[in-house]
Amino acid sequence: MKTNIRHLSSQELTAFFVSSGDKAFRARQVEEWLWKKAARSFTEMTNLSKETRNLLEENFKIDAIAVDKKQVSNDRTIKSAFRLHDGHLIEGVLIPTDTRMTACVSSQVGCSLTCKFCATGKLDRLRNLEFDEIFDQVAIIREQAAQHYDIPLSNVVYMGMGEPLLNYANVLKSIDYITSPQGLHMAPRRITVSTAGIAKMIKKLGDDQVKFNLALSLHAANDAKRDRIMPINESNNLAVLEDALNYFYEKTGTRVTLEYIVFNKFNDSREDARELASFARRVVSKINLIEYNPIDGGEFERTSDDRVNAFMNELWLNGLVVNLRRSRGKDIDAACGQLANKSVG
Repeated sequence: MKTNIRHLSSQELTAFFVSSGDKAFRARQVEEWLWKKAARSFTEMTNLSKETRNLLEENFKIDAIAVDKKQVSNDRTIKSAFRLHDGHLIEGVLIPTDTRMTACVSSQVGCSLTCKFCATGKLDRLRNLEFDEIFDQVAIIREQAAQHYDIPLSNVVYMGMGEPLLNYANVLKSIDYITSPQGLHMAPRRITVSTAGIAKMIKKLGDDQVKFNLALSLHAANDAKRDRIMPINESNNLAVLEDALNYFYEKTGTRVTLEYIVFNKFNDSREDARELASFARRVVSKINLIEYNPIDGGEFERTSDDRVNAFMNELWLNGLVVNLRRSRGKDIDAACGQLANKSVG
């Protein structure tokens, strides 16, 4: 069986070329194609001789992902279903706004956390993504930004399918390649990893003193409501998460983002806003309120503008930093997991 060349170290790739009677520097050329130019086939490596490319083809493979299906929204959002080398499907989204081009990428095939409002929660977790499969998503979405809009990719968010902190090593290794000068050379501060709340791994991020941003998918600021929509809260409740987030801040100096999807008449009252304000004051944070993108067969609905505005006003009265993220791709399958669900079905 051929080895995935992207899983070789520089030393291993150099040793291969030397043992094949080639020059050691050939390894650097190949790595530049793999990571800086994001080549997903050996035929793209045009400054290598045909003999060298054949040698690579005979000994190695690149388990590259490919676009299986693509939807383009009227608001310019592009959602892609990516086919993996083993046939599984994942999703990635290009989200254009006035100020940025953001890639939203997946970290797992499916998800084990079964959040009630998320289409991915209906998909079993089949496996973790490898670091190079995560890297490919960013590279392809970067290409889409250039091809469709002639604007460079500016941000990456790990907010697609799966729980990133349950695929910790691959997520961090993918970020290494995305931020490396020998890779895509994006600034760590332009990258955000979003978690449903795995407290011990949030603390590990702090211990590892990561340079990227962290977001917590909160969505309710009392345990009873959060238990109902996010089963992970039963083992990682708000008090435990508060402690972990403060630990992360002490270790990294990075303010956490609290993500809060506003559901109609579930978590959008003034009392809910006061509970959120109380939690937010105990953690160095900012708040992103998010319009809900309803999923097929889901029990939750998008709340009204009036209720969102009243909710935001309550937070502002408490002196909190709040942004409202409008729902994107309303005319396509933009809710996380929907396109993959339909493709699998």
